[in-house]
Amino acid sequence: MKPRMNYQSASPGAFEAMLGLEKYVRGCGLDRTLLELAKTRASQINGCAYCIDMHTKDARAAGETEQRLYALSAWRETPFFTDRERAALAWVEAVTLIHESHIPDALYDEARAHFSEKELLDLTMAVVAINGWNRLAIAFRAVPGAYQPPRRVAPAQPTA
Repeated sequence: MKPRMNYQSASPGAFEAMLGLEKYVRGCGLDRTLLELAKTRASQINGCAYCIDMHTKDARAAGETEQRLYALSAWRETPFFTDRERAALAWVEAVTLIHESHIPDALYDEARAHFSEKELLDLTMAVVAINGWNRLAIAFRAVPGAYQPPRRVAPAQPTA
């Protein structure tokens, strides 16, 4: 597979705008593993190999288990996810596939039972962001495989 273009260098301003949304999502206060599950699930639905590769690596780096990552595409049929995560994954799917159901009231009510208004809006912004990244990566054929999560620097140990 050969990339069509480097969208980061083709339009730095557009790329920076997307990074601004991504920076907000990363700092919004939602659990990092929940965000990575959401990003991975939306990427699975959209068929974005680049983003699936990236976000499964980021999820592992955040402590996510292999078992849950392997089962993510069939999350409804597994006991591996909490009720809050299930509500989030259902929301992610509905927002990603918004043309199918336009988010029924029952789904909204279930999500609100597990998320505050701010949290649900932040989760929705995460879905907006990953759907945007998926479209960029797919349209311009970003090649998966090379991405590595940033190394986390361990906090300095106090000296005696």
